[in-house]
Amino acid sequence: MKQKEDLSFDFDFLEKLVVGIGEVSQITDIPTRQIRYWEEKQIIESLPEKEGKNRKYDYKNIKKMLLIKELLDEGYTLDSASEKIKNRMELIEKTLDKLNKKGSC
Repeated sequence: MKQKEDLSFDFDFLEKLVVGIGEVSQITDIPTRQIRYWEEKQIIESLPEKEGKNRKYDYKNIKKMLLIKELLDEGYTLDSASEKIKNRMELIEKTLDKLNKKGSC
């Protein structure tokens, strides 16, 4: 029973995690220019901002950035890394949905 509570906390925390582009750059060591380029190519997406042009990213997109960076460091092209990440994220989302449904039973 304790595990169910811990799992739901993680989901809640991850859904609320939102970080500005500068902080993402500092945390991930990915230059802001590169983050913007990936967004232009629609590999990642910032959260809609009501006012101003401050880009903010959620956990899902930060995770994508880290995975892409890792694959680029291993020699993948941006396009092949993007496709691999897209497939991996779909698998992760399906798995998390199953876990979330199982935890709410």
